[in-house]
Parts: sequence; C-alpha cells; structure tokens
Amino acid sequence: MKKLASLTAAGVILTLAGTGTAVAQTHDARSGQQTQTQAATQQAAALRVTTQQANPRGKTAATRNPLYRTGRLAGTNCAPGGIQRGSTAAYKRFLQRMTNCLNRAWATQFRKAKLSFSKPRLRIVTSRVNTACGRWVSGAAGVYCSTNRTMYMLITKRELRQPYPAGIARLMAHEYGHHVQTVSGIGSYYYPARARAGRSAGLLLSRRLELQAECFSAVFMRTISNSLPVTQQDWDHMVSWFRENGHKGWAQNDHGKGRSQAFWMERGFNSAQPGSCNTWTVSSRYVA
Repeated sequence: MKKLASLTAAGVILTLAGTGTAVAQTHDARSGQQTQTQAATQQAAALRVTTQQANPRGKTAATRNPLYRTGRLAGTNCAPGGIQRGSTAAYKRFLQRMTNCLNRAWATQFRKAKLSFSKPRLRIVTSRVNTACGRWVSGAAGVYCSTNRTMYMLITKRELRQPYPAGIARLMAHEYGHHVQTVSGIGSYYYPARARAGRSAGLLLSRRLELQAECFSAVFMRTISNSLPVTQQDWDHMVSWFRENGHKGWAQNDHGKGRSQAFWMERGFNSAQPGSCNTWTVSSRYVA
C-alpha cells in the first residue's frame, strides 16, 4: 500500500458560480489549493442552464431532496485497473472508467428517486485551459463547471510520477458530487442564496456545499471499496490526511476545517447512503 505522503489527487473542490476546482496532493504532501470566486451574474447564468425544471428547486431541493430517501448507493462492479507510473494513456483510461462507474451508480440512484438525470462530460487535459466558468485556477488538478456540466481533469508530469488510484478515485467522486448537486436541483438553492449572502453567511453556505460533495464522494468510495479496491487502511489514511491538512491552502474557511471534512468523509463511508449527506439542515457546528 502506498504511504499517505504519496496520496496522489487527495484534493478537495470549491464550487462557486458554477465552477469547481480540485487540487492534487502529491508525493511531498504539499497542498496548493486555491479558490476562485465568480461574479453573482455568472452564478445566475450558470444556474439557468444547469438546473433541470423537472427536478426540485429552491431550498427544499437542498434540505429535502428525494435522493436522501433512496437508501444505499447503487453498487457497481468498478474495476478501472491500475495506472502505470508515467503513462498518460493508462491515466486517461482510469479517469474514463471511473467516470463510467460514477455514471452507473448515480443514474440508478436518480431513477430510485424518480429524478431526471444527465451525465457530465469528461474532458481530460494536459495543460491548464479556460473553461466555460472562467480561467483555470493555478495549482488545480481538476475543475467541474456547471455551466456546461463538464469535469475537466488535468494530467501533468507531477501527477504521473506517483499516481495513487484510490486517491484519484476519491477526487473524481468529489467532482462528480458537485454534478449530482447541480442536476438534482440542490444548486438551484445554493447559487442564488450564495449571491445574496454576506461574507459570513456565504462562507457557511459554501461549506455546506463542499462538505456534502465530500460526503457524496465517500458514499461512492464505500460502494466500490471491494472492487477498486479501497482497504479500510487506505480509507483511514485518507481521512487522517484530511483531518490534519484538508483546510490548509484555503485563504477563507469555505471548505470547512479539517475535522469537519473528516467527519463527513466518515459519515458517508460508514453509511454508503446519500441521505447521510444532508449538510443543509444540520447545526452550523457540524459544518464549521
């Protein structure tokens, strides 16, 4: 098993105004996370093109989403294979197969919830590009943009040096968690509320969004733990890393403290149910 210090792509994601950034944590355990805040007008534009009318909208979509009543996330025999060190082709195959696994699991869950569903696009890049949501954030290993529902995954030489499949899977599942929020209608509450909020209230909303995506990621990781595989030791190391380091690199407390990130990771992994990830109704102390 790889040591914690080599946990590649143990990044977290910021989603504001329809854009999410993910930062890889590489061999030397450095964290280069940065944030990017878009204008309220961009938030409104992103919302108009990303929320499906058939699904719930507004605060109820966040606090009482039908996904919360669907039980355990659908299992999928996800075996994306390994990633040969230095092989861009192998890395691309892994990302594509992981996206297929996520599509199968969440499409089934949306059917159980009687919600309409659409897959995100996956775009794999080897250099930082502009997205429909704006400029690429320096240091980011991945971006989810809700304007065009696309996950952008960056492969660089640094990511290729010591790839860690379990860490990369967790990163992708968090990206995908923001897509789940977008298509399920949760974003129809978050984006307008975030645009209207003051600084303190806005940061609290951002933490609720980010910690839910992290919980969704953990739910998925539990369901593929046997086939990926993800050992309990692997998972415990990831949780420990985030408890100690997850908050570092963010100038504002918009993702939650390390202990909050670890709490929601453990909650999602232990339950394997989206319903355990309702961050919108809990006391603020759980999303500190």
